[in-house]
Amino acid sequence: MNRPIRVLSLYEGFFAGGARVLHTDVIAGLHSGGDQSHSVLSLASAVRRDSSVQHLRRDPRYVRLTETGVDVTTLGRTGGAVAPAPTAFTDRQLHTAAHAVRQADVILSLKEQPLGLLLALREHGLMPDVPVAACLHRSDPQHSGPALSWLSEAASIGLLTAAISCAQSTSDAYEPFIAPTTARFVISNGVDTDRFRPGTENEQAATRRALGVPADVPVVVLAARFDAMKDPGLFLRSVALHSRMRPDAHYIVCGAGMTRDNDAFRALLDESAVTSANLHALGIREDMPAIYQIADIVALTSAYGEASPLCLLEGVAAGATPVTTDVGDAALTADGIGRVTTHEPVDIAVAWDDVLARRPELRSRSMAARERFGRERMVAEYAAAVRSLVRRQWVAA
Repeated sequence: MNRPIRVLSLYEGFFAGGARVLHTDVIAGLHSGGDQSHSVLSLASAVRRDSSVQHLRRDPRYVRLTETGVDVTTLGRTGGAVAPAPTAFTDRQLHTAAHAVRQADVILSLKEQPLGLLLALREHGLMPDVPVAACLHRSDPQHSGPALSWLSEAASIGLLTAAISCAQSTSDAYEPFIAPTTARFVISNGVDTDRFRPGTENEQAATRRALGVPADVPVVVLAARFDAMKDPGLFLRSVALHSRMRPDAHYIVCGAGMTRDNDAFRALLDESAVTSANLHALGIREDMPAIYQIADIVALTSAYGEASPLCLLEGVAAGATPVTTDVGDAALTADGIGRVTTHEPVDIAVAWDDVLARRPELRSRSMAARERFGRERMVAEYAAAVRSLVRRQWVAA
């Protein structure tokens, strides 16, 4: 092939979330490399999720892709909590999608939700013979709703060529739902360590001033959307206990729905009995590198579903210490540099207190771990996986 490999990524929509951040970083890196030419088809142009409506053209992932030169097309739908079924697409949407997939040498589906579109194209005789890989980012397939059945169907009929999992826990969890003939790759997550880095004294001081966080007080950060999977109530109950141990500590929550404007968040805040005035509920933020730079602890209190949580990698890259519940591959991230806890608030609060007491030692461990969490290895492995899928297609032809 004397031209770049043409790769089409399917997004359910553009909205805040680690999987979208990760996949956007991957394809921006691959497109900039010159060996591959990437484009994106988004099923939705706006999505109602996590107590907010998020519009495609305002999304930082969309902006980054278009600035990188990646063409982004949308079917113009309004997305919700459940992805559209194969029968939900109009003729016009199917023909728009068919035009996009005909231009591709390889299709990457961000999670399993967009596979319903490909099944619809196949049903209407509009799906070309092109390799399709599902990029999977969770460790609990059963919480994917009807999209799990679309993944299994696509695999069983040979429409799905490969599964690319971001963690071994993800690969293991999806194995029962994928045909033995489906190729499987595990490519662990990585982050841009030039962007996520320790802050200078001046940078940290400026961020603390902007957020109303005094100098030299400990900071615990939770970066997660308001969702049962992330268990924000557990985090808030842990804050209620820990703030009694460390009245000077400040707590920052970021993510869609993590704001006092969200009635459900306020209800959890009341139920948790958080009395500390030091809780900053910031909602969606686009300055996460700066926020991680002032964090002593990057916390994760998820109940299920995590694979390789991006927030932990980003926090570590900035010098924070990860403290996480044992979900997905999170324990592997924290191994040797942080703490893994139970889902009991008292255990989490005690772990936070222990980390703060050992902060200089644990910060040095995070600093030493930065290189292994970098994105260069991840992008290179995705590039190799795409080339492998193209070679498989040549052999089959």
